Amino acid sequence: MKRALILCPGRGSYNRESLGSLKGVHSASLHVFDTMRTTLGRPSVSEMDASDKFSSKLHIRGENASALTAGCTLADLDQVDPKAFELVGVVGNSMGWYTALGYAGALSLTDCAHLIETLGQYQAENIIGGQIVYPIVNDDWTICTDTLALVEQLVADTPDLYWSIRLGGQAILGGTETALNAATASLPPQQRGAHTFPIRLPLHSAFHTPLMHHTAQSARDELGNLDWMTPEIPLIDGVGRVFRPHSSQPQQIRDYTLGAQITDTFDLGCAIQTALKTLAPDVVILPGPGSNLGSAVAQSMIACGWAGLKDRADFIARQKSRPILLSMVRPDQRKLVVAT
Repeated sequence: MKRALILCPGRGSYNRESLGSLKGVHSASLHVFDTMRTTLGRPSVSEMDASDKFSSKLHIRGENASALTAGCTLADLDQVDPKAFELVGVVGNSMGWYTALGYAGALSLTDCAHLIETLGQYQAENIIGGQIVYPIVNDDWTICTDTLALVEQLVADTPDLYWSIRLGGQAILGGTETALNAATASLPPQQRGAHTFPIRLPLHSAFHTPLMHHTAQSARDELGNLDWMTPEIPLIDGVGRVFRPHSSQPQQIRDYTLGAQITDTFDLGCAIQTALKTLAPDVVILPGPGSNLGSAVAQSMIACGWAGLKDRADFIARQKSRPILLSMVRPDQRKLVVAT
């Protein structure tokens, strides 16, 4: 039996290639989300996934994307073989933290769905600022210190521009339109594959920045009385703090979730590295939708020298011999995870 760390993806992970990924999937967790959405008169996760074609208006809008991401993630996690893996910890990137709360047992699945649905609906016709993405790694996935210093200085010098997410080898910056325009003009363009960075994330607010203070206050007013519990599996938050079974205070999880998690920088790299060092997993399991966190996991491993990894070549070689990252959207890796 292998020790596994779970990483729940955030909104924006569900993409055109994800469409139809729930076909034939039976999941009690997904049923909870579908039932809640149907009761509220909104398209269920299963219905959105079964659409004939991908639609930005349907699949990317915040009021749908959050539930769609969480429902697909939990449906995947329901397929993990309990005889093959001991779950030693759960991390969630950005909105994936809310999914992690339900999976780890800090909230019931019903309360988890209510939390995600409520926060998602805050985004309906209410986009606050935005986010841009910019790489801060070299081609070998080691941190480029000059680029990192440039981004740090830009954030320090630009009013209303903030670190939103430290995503391994990528900087996610959040801010006002004016701040994002200034940052986009100041950052040297980088060509990575078919993409030219910086890239603006569509229909995203300035999550994890002070611009979200009003959202956090609304969340505390509406969601503070959920039945918060001590997790059954260790939870690692966006500042690298570990909430352990039997010893963590539910109020601390509530206060972080409805406070700093919304308004302060989410450091996924720190969360992953803390989980690796304190929980010592054999593998990291990345459920769907999407697989865009794979490089962030690898870059975080490389940054701390986990398992002797020094660069991208080391990671690729390790994946070919004894995979340390199992992405459930890849058929060859999925078959190593799911129960047969």
